[in-house]
Amino acid sequence: MAGTVGAFGAERTSVRSRHRDFVGDDASHTIEITSRPLCPMFTSLLLVVLGLGLLTVAADRLVVSAARLSRVWGLSSVLIGAVVLGVGTSLPEMLVSGLAAAAPRGLDLAMGNVIGSNIANMAMVLGLSALLAPMSGQLRIIRREGLMMLAALVGFSALAIDGDLTRIEGLVLLVALVGALTLLVRWAKSDDSDDTIVGSELDEMVGEYPPSVRFEVAVGFVSLLATLAGARLLLTGAEGAGRELGISEAVIGLTVVAVGTSLPELATALAAARRGENDLVLGNVLGSNLFNVLAVGGVSGLIGGGPLIADFGMPMLLMIGVSILAGGMAATSDELNRWEAGVLLASYVSLIAFGLPVS
Repeated sequence: MAGTVGAFGAERTSVRSRHRDFVGDDASHTIEITSRPLCPMFTSLLLVVLGLGLLTVAADRLVVSAARLSRVWGLSSVLIGAVVLGVGTSLPEMLVSGLAAAAPRGLDLAMGNVIGSNIANMAMVLGLSALLAPMSGQLRIIRREGLMMLAALVGFSALAIDGDLTRIEGLVLLVALVGALTLLVRWAKSDDSDDTIVGSELDEMVGEYPPSVRFEVAVGFVSLLATLAGARLLLTGAEGAGRELGISEAVIGLTVVAVGTSLPELATALAAARRGENDLVLGNVLGSNLFNVLAVGGVSGLIGGGPLIADFGMPMLLMIGVSILAGGMAATSDELNRWEAGVLLASYVSLIAFGLPVS
């Protein structure tokens, strides 16, 4: 028995010795280092996935409730289409960026989300939609709403190019949003075809029978809380993953958060492309980018205005460049074909693969 115990003790000592030779004397410290990243990284990724799912589903349902209530309360189709649906598509970006901007050092993540979402919309969303079904939208929409969006992108970049986004600049962006909404409503009123399209969309949302006001108010409130919860989960997970990988808030906002908050636009655009509603795809992308820079950028500046840690000069130039590229392709040939869609997708994949230049 003693021999057995001695043999076991010797074997245990030998194993401990070999383990010490392999990892060094401070084995517990080494074990902590090698095992520590696994659990936090897994938890962060799980939070990102859960947050994205909850954010996408809840935000979509919130928009449906808002549209139904607006229709029941007598708002015109034009006003609902320009304001309710327009703001609704940018709600994930607004909530995520607003929550991020309220946190210390969070303005960089909010800024990255605005820029990254716009790049994703023009290159990924528009590219995938045109790859599914080549688009030949009205040149009037591209020129009118497209030029307004481009002016908003340039104005936003001009305010932030000096390395900060102050509360005054955030207020300027929100005032510009009011002006843009006024123009959109005025243009929509002059376009009977647009009013018919929006009206048919709202009829589909409302359904055959008028919805219960109390029910839609309750569902809308729950959806708003769920959207906020999804935004918080996404932010917590993205920030945790960034810390584990040593990635800055700016890069996280430009990539993971931006792609995640662009999923509602992608789902809407792909559904419209399958139905051949090309004008809706273009309107969705152009309107979303317009609201991103003016509404989301304005709210972020108003909540957490101050200096930016990262230099967003090059990402902002890329945002404007991708928008000009997509708009030029659609305007010169009166359509966006599959070859041009491939160029947009390839440019976006390249930007993500090689990293958006931010310092």
